[in-house]
Amino acid sequence: MGDEAIALGAIDAGISGVYAYPGTPSTEITEFIQTHAPEVRSRWCTNEKTAMEAALGMSYAGKRALVCMKHVGMNVAADAFVNSAITGVNGGLVVLAADDPSMHSSQNEQDSRFYGRFAMIPILEPSSQQEAYDMMTYAFTLSEQLKVPVLMRVVTRLAHSRAGVEAQAPVAQNMLNPETERTHWVLLPANARRQYASLVAKQPSFVASSESSPYNKCVGAEGRAKLGVVACGIAYNYVMENLSEDDDVAVLKVSQYPLPEAQIKALAARCEELLVAEDGQPLVEELVAGMVGADYPLRGRLTGDLPRMGELTPDNVGVALGRVSEQPYAAAQNVVARPPALCQGCGHRDVYNALNQVAAEYPNARIFGDIGCYTLGALPPFRAIDSCVDMGASITMAKGAADAGVYPAIAVIGDSTFTHSGMTGLLDAVNDKANITVVISDNLTTAMTGGQDSAGTSKFEAICLGLGVEPEHLHVVVPIAKNMEEITNIIRQEIEYRGVSVIIPRRECIQTLNRKLRQKRAAKNE
Repeated sequence: MGDEAIALGAIDAGISGVYAYPGTPSTEITEFIQTHAPEVRSRWCTNEKTAMEAALGMSYAGKRALVCMKHVGMNVAADAFVNSAITGVNGGLVVLAADDPSMHSSQNEQDSRFYGRFAMIPILEPSSQQEAYDMMTYAFTLSEQLKVPVLMRVVTRLAHSRAGVEAQAPVAQNMLNPETERTHWVLLPANARRQYASLVAKQPSFVASSESSPYNKCVGAEGRAKLGVVACGIAYNYVMENLSEDDDVAVLKVSQYPLPEAQIKALAARCEELLVAEDGQPLVEELVAGMVGADYPLRGRLTGDLPRMGELTPDNVGVALGRVSEQPYAAAQNVVARPPALCQGCGHRDVYNALNQVAAEYPNARIFGDIGCYTLGALPPFRAIDSCVDMGASITMAKGAADAGVYPAIAVIGDSTFTHSGMTGLLDAVNDKANITVVISDNLTTAMTGGQDSAGTSKFEAICLGLGVEPEHLHVVVPIAKNMEEITNIIRQEIEYRGVSVIIPRRECIQTLNRKLRQKRAAKNE
């Protein structure tokens, strides 16, 4: 897979640590490193911000570090990420963001290239598994040469598709070599201003690197051409699948940013019009429009020649190129949708049965959900949650609703999400004596992304007590049918309490439990 190619490339580039929070489509990168490179520090982090900061610490020590996350994780890591461009790096630091056009498993369709542009650092965007592998060594070398972090952006279709990859001889890890220049790293305003000026001064060298990059190249028609295509990342494959050697089309493949402006202007000068093909938002299209001027014929997502939303495909790119008139591989329209559902035997099912039973007794009850398997409680047969916005929002939204007068306001959050982003919200609620009931549905794993370790396992009671939840309003229950009366009574009791209550239904994820049983049987049979 593309994710595995990235992981192997990072191992062979001599990384000393990978720091990540699991999130589709990035999860398999860290899992591959955990399985195949025990010498690399690779335990899952509590969230993307802690991952980014730990990787920056490893870079400070002179060693190479990789940070992995899905696109929404960039929002969580943004504080440390943007400031890392100001501090600069010592050992190479690569931030891998896996975007999810079409929202296959995400709540938005944001484009991480904007973060790289915002932070003013180089961005790499591979077009194939081989490039994903090769780019890792290139990215770490570039990071150390330019003394800034490098952002690598991939999309779901590359992360989860497969191809053969030719590996190179691995390089050794960097020696320990902690930074000695404090002013780079202590971002007091006086230092930060100097560092920011240094970052701005480096911009021409970033552009020069893109102009000469082996990953930015022109192919196709030479000399004058009817059409020029600026093809970014994986879109390059879709363009080339639709072209033959005889087509009067010139293609500029872009896989390193800042954009190679000189190459784009040269392409525009010899073509009658340009098409920009990019998977994600029209970042490049807008920038190219500024380069070529308002009167130049430019097509792409903004003009409707390519779809404004969702991922690109060989079909819709072919339509934009005028090579096909229909999309033969478009999703079938007569197939009945089969939405996902909570697994049979899942403890979340019993939690929602109990919540629905009690909530029905309160006409104005609202249940605020969160990110995880249990988000499926929004679907039939439960239809149990009224909101799901971002990691940790259940507790703080419940608090805000309670502040406005909503009663009862109930938050449902998973164990991994609670340690990721829920603890600070619970502290706010405790400090403000908010009238909310918090349900931490603990299945002892990060189940939604495949059963990774959950950072707070066996610690939730201590965490809640440490944050100030009153012991008499902290309950642990086992969510199974025979305990339904006990659980519903506790929920009613804590709804009636005018303050912060926490209920922890705890039962192991049925999938991880089955996996453990299979492993035990296999070990016994050996």
